[in-house]
Amino acid sequence: MGNIFRSKTNFTRYAWFVLGVLILVILWGAVVRATGSGAGCGSHWPRCNGVVIPRDPEIETIIEFTHRVTSALSGVFVLGMLFWALRLFPKGDIVRKGAFFSTLFIITEGLVGAGLVLFELVAHNASITRAVSMAVHLVNTFLLLAAVALTAWWAGGGKPVRLRGQGKVGWLVLGGVLFMVILGASGAVTALGDTLFPAGTLTEGISQDFLPTAHFLVRLRIYHPIIAILAGIYLVLAGSYIERERPGVETLILSKAVKIIFAVQLLAGFVNVLLLAPEWMQVVHLLLADLLWIAVVLLGATALSQAVVVAQPAEMAPQAGD
Repeated sequence: MGNIFRSKTNFTRYAWFVLGVLILVILWGAVVRATGSGAGCGSHWPRCNGVVIPRDPEIETIIEFTHRVTSALSGVFVLGMLFWALRLFPKGDIVRKGAFFSTLFIITEGLVGAGLVLFELVAHNASITRAVSMAVHLVNTFLLLAAVALTAWWAGGGKPVRLRGQGKVGWLVLGGVLFMVILGASGAVTALGDTLFPAGTLTEGISQDFLPTAHFLVRLRIYHPIIAILAGIYLVLAGSYIERERPGVETLILSKAVKIIFAVQLLAGFVNVLLLAPEWMQVVHLLLADLLWIAVVLLGATALSQAVVVAQPAEMAPQAGD
């Protein structure tokens, strides 16, 4: 048994497993929001409707309680990853740091989720506070996924990131990360608007977006596809530049992955609009957003881990008569 926990290969597999579990938990969270089940346990936390295990629960309670249980389980998995990293890797190792930040963000993820319940920012609440909270929740989720993905990446042999002297590539990576954060936050707010103010037809939905008397969540929906298109153009161009400036198998594969996932995501977004944002399509859309985010983060980490080669000036040719 001891040999199992001394293996870096086993730790790497476990870290990727944790990432997969987190993605599933996040997707189930989307089901909670899309079905309006956020108040399934009332305004109680961590207990559900005042008890540890609900009796004769309604479907909304089952959905919400399942999300709480799986969220707690994912927290245990992340904590286990931290303890394992502390035992396996030396002090100051980048994997330790990744596991530490993973633990930090799983804690803040739980606190944000608890806040949504305790302040009743769930179910049919359509306030500005809830919209901001959803955006914050999404950003924290992105940070959590990034930390776990990088922990697994570094444990598998990925090199630490070098931030200094990266030039244009460094700025392009930063721009891609910021674009994805803005896109994700706008997507979270848009999904909330689709859930609380569903349209009967596509024509009705489009007309609602431009009504000055419409709810602010409805009027904000038009901006998400615009941001998505701009972000996509940026990621494609930035990825192509990074491929050239940081050549290698990993950067090539990740750059291609970013482009492919974005293309599928753009198509999924179009289908989501045409189908009037059904629950299952919202989950698919979120899954693609998470995968795209992870691909962007790993592409940036790979590009910024390479040593920058500085061209040395050619030696001056000897002068005649020397």
